[in-house]
Amino acid sequence: MDTVYDGNAKINTVNKHVFVWVCNFLVGGFGVDRFIRGQIGLGLFKLFIGSWITLGIWPFVDFVIALVKAYGSNNHSNELTFINGRYAN
Repeated sequence: MDTVYDGNAKINTVNKHVFVWVCNFLVGGFGVDRFIRGQIGLGLFKLFIGSWITLGIWPFVDFVIALVKAYGSNNHSNELTFINGRYAN
């Protein structure tokens, strides 16, 4: 993670792949990984039903997919940028 100060703004850049892996490992069972990717419906389903019915298989599969590839974005960058702690794309 790199930190740069630009005036009053603190700019952090994080490798996208590491961010997805850690997020998926720590809170993937609660569907937070789906919320981060903008898949609100799947995130809610995974939170309330999916993780429990599949006995943890769905979060495990999502983690394996995250290890193989980080989920795509429109900018095709390998870094995520946070300005003053908020995601900036």
